Amino acid sequence: MKRHRPLRSPPSQTTTTTTTTTTATISSFFPSKKPKPISSNLKTPIQTPLKWTPLNLPKSELYLPLTFPTGQTFRWKQTSPFQYTGVIGSHLISLKQHNLKNTHYCIHNLNSTNDDQESVKLALLDFLNMGICLNDLWSEFSACDERFAELAVNLSGARVLRQDPLECLVQFICSSNNNIKRITKMVDFVSCLGEFVGVVEGFEFYKFPSLERLARVTEDELREAGFGYRAKYITGTVKVLQSKPGGGVEWLLSLRKLDLESAIKALTTLPGVGPKVAACIALFSLDQHHAVPVDTHVWKVSFLEFTYNIVYVCAMVIC
Repeated sequence: MKRHRPLRSPPSQTTTTTTTTTTATISSFFPSKKPKPISSNLKTPIQTPLKWTPLNLPKSELYLPLTFPTGQTFRWKQTSPFQYTGVIGSHLISLKQHNLKNTHYCIHNLNSTNDDQESVKLALLDFLNMGICLNDLWSEFSACDERFAELAVNLSGARVLRQDPLECLVQFICSSNNNIKRITKMVDFVSCLGEFVGVVEGFEFYKFPSLERLARVTEDELREAGFGYRAKYITGTVKVLQSKPGGGVEWLLSLRKLDLESAIKALTTLPGVGPKVAACIALFSLDQHHAVPVDTHVWKVSFLEFTYNIVYVCAMVIC
């Protein structure tokens, strides 16, 4: 499949806002059910006007509503219509579908140097997995499957992200036997253990905590925060990662170089990581694009399709 070269649009200036870093506590995070605007005397919201820069990507290559609210990541928030905001590394970034065609981006907390903006943009393109050309894939799949060709018009721009493996791992341990609302609440809690980077439309955003920071959270604290049995899986996985030669983060990144079967086998050695969770992590962060996460819903659809085919064949034989 074809891969895009990194886009090289002229660098632009953006407004820099200095914020005060604070450390969220476990007891203070969960009282409210919905995010609320932060008091101005605690943290300074991102100021306007914002500087938006086009990514020069057609809707067929990136359509935000079919990419972010699809269960791939639970750290990006919809901060306005057709706008999603999240953290890549230590940078707070918003993406906006402009006129439902081209996508624009805004780096909220960027230093004024041009080199910084270019490096952040490259990190953004890597996160968006822009090495994959969706138009080529859609054409190839449509030629092989008539049913896909019928559906492809409604899937234009639905992109698989390339997330940080540690972030992806923790998120999908939280997803086990869970719903999106509770998963998001748990992921928000874990996120707030990291460094505060800014506020957009009332939502707080944090750099994802390091493995060392995660190691300081106890199972009891996670259970108190509503993680249930997943608490022991998170603390257990963190301990296993810390014991890896060369470091757990490096070990996770090394799985990108393995074949799918080996990557799945390695991931399932971690507490709380079964075949489905491992497939999600492999697909959304380890470049294993042929991984297929299978849950009870997928089995039901497969069974119905199988039953339909059997009935159809029997009907043809009878006729």
